[in-house]
Amino acid sequence: MQSPSRLPGNGSGDLEPSTGGVTGACSIFPTCHLGTRFLCYVPSSLPILFLFMIPKFIPGKKFGPFEPILGDDYRQEGVLFDGSLYFTTSEPFSIACFDLESGRWERLDSELPGDLTFVRLVSDGENKLYLIGGVGRNGISRGVKLWESGDGRNWIEVESLPEMMCKKFVSVCYHNYERVYCFWHQEMVCICCYTWPEILYCRVSRRTWHWLPKCPSLPEKWSCGFRWFSFVPELYAAV
Repeated sequence: MQSPSRLPGNGSGDLEPSTGGVTGACSIFPTCHLGTRFLCYVPSSLPILFLFMIPKFIPGKKFGPFEPILGDDYRQEGVLFDGSLYFTTSEPFSIACFDLESGRWERLDSELPGDLTFVRLVSDGENKLYLIGGVGRNGISRGVKLWESGDGRNWIEVESLPEMMCKKFVSVCYHNYERVYCFWHQEMVCICCYTWPEILYCRVSRRTWHWLPKCPSLPEKWSCGFRWFSFVPELYAAV
């Protein structure tokens, strides 16, 4: 991965609470005792991005409008890494990032692994950025791999999903990869599908893959979707 190229469009301003509905790709990032940063990307002909704090609403910033970099129907979450919010674009796949300090978009001038059928990003919250992708042809995944961003911003393969687990995964999502989303949880890269009650995860330190089984409290026939997220409660004593 090489140095990013700057994309046109930037701006910022104050954001006040609004009663209007907003649809788009929303990302939530815990920040210890400071609260939780909530970012919302609103796709349109001239997209905008909101940044504020929860649970107590703190007026934040409104960035944009921008050039339509991610597309008009973008719904994937961004990944916070090294002071920027990273997104993967639709085909032809690429990675774009938004610098939260300067309020500017940048597209990474890097070559992604070949024959990708879908791509997702995950950050460990510190110094590692991971890429999860299906590998195949004509939109059909024959394998799933995990890569890590190297020193020169190149992608280094970490692990491949075993064949039998891969067959189960692609049958679960029916090759509709818009249903697939990923997140980081305590040294694990978790891969989920909105229509399936199990989680596929890779324990990065051991480079092993596992299925987290369905919650036994769920009924056998469940018509609703599933949305998993990482939650690690921490206590902070008042000083």
